[in-house]
Amino acid sequence: MSGGGGWRGGGNNGGPWGQGPRNQGPSAPDLEDLLRRSQDRLKRVLPGRGGSGRGINPLALIAIIVVVIAVLGYNFFTFRVEANEVGIVLRFGEVNRTATPGLNFRLPYPVESVYTPPVTTVNRVTIGQTDAGAAEGRDIAEESLMLTGDENIIDVDFSVFWVISNAQQYLFNLQNPESTVKAVAESAMRQIVGASDLQDLLTGARQVTELAVQELIQQTLNGYEAGIQITQVQLLKVDPPAQVIDAFRDVQAAEADSERVQNEAMRYANTVVPQARGQAAIIVQRAQAAYNETIARAVGDGRAFFEVYAAYREDPDVIRERIYLQTMADILSDMNKIVIDEGVSGGIVPYLPLSQLTPRGAQ
Repeated sequence: MSGGGGWRGGGNNGGPWGQGPRNQGPSAPDLEDLLRRSQDRLKRVLPGRGGSGRGINPLALIAIIVVVIAVLGYNFFTFRVEANEVGIVLRFGEVNRTATPGLNFRLPYPVESVYTPPVTTVNRVTIGQTDAGAAEGRDIAEESLMLTGDENIIDVDFSVFWVISNAQQYLFNLQNPESTVKAVAESAMRQIVGASDLQDLLTGARQVTELAVQELIQQTLNGYEAGIQITQVQLLKVDPPAQVIDAFRDVQAAEADSERVQNEAMRYANTVVPQARGQAAIIVQRAQAAYNETIARAVGDGRAFFEVYAAYREDPDVIRERIYLQTMADILSDMNKIVIDEGVSGGIVPYLPLSQLTPRGAQ
């Protein structure tokens, strides 16, 4: 009986090209070793130990023959498919049928041979590192250094997880599936990175990049009819090259400071500009009010002038005297004056006005 994942019936490799997992189960028993052990058992049951006796026990001989036939028949006509495997049975090198998990029957090799790839096992390929699961994993620069769309260099390490979706295509269409997945994944990542900007890859485009690379890998493998399903692409590291990472971090810090200063200036502008606009609106409103007031006053004065002029035309003497009196009243209203009756003016001594003597007396 042959064990788990591998080619069972024609060799010990995992597939016709030598790809896939090795044979993990017990191999078929050696025929010479089986015959030798049968002979030893036969000698033990024969009288005289070694054939020097007088006869052979027929029942013991028959039992040994039956055991040998059973063992040979069990191993040459049956095989087991594990729960995580699928069995592909070839008859004279051509796919004949698919075997389900459990014990199955087949014709002995070379008539029929069996391959049992593990279809539910999640496989992992890492690009850019020797071992993604080990703390001492070494970077592989020739795999991880890539050119971005804005002509910058970026260091990208990532892993690709995949399972077998079609066992026949997986076994017979690819000679080395793991190397094929790795090469296609690296090519797809370079294509996506080459169409993206450095800043986007370092910030918010991580999940978008993973999905885009996964879709491109799957599309390429489907074109190869590889029988492989990509389940996930996981970015492990997306950084500038180690030689310039310190300078790049300085640039990032400067950009952060610049953005902070711009935000502060924007907040100040959002505070000052509305205030200035409010003050400007107040000034404009006041000017408009003064303008309206001046226009109204001028209109009123004009109307009054025309009314006086119309009255003047009716009686010029009265209007002339009225204007004279109003003018004198306006002139003399703020002046210190003494009014002297004309009848007694001849006996008045022209002293200075008493109001002008008041400040000197106060001093």
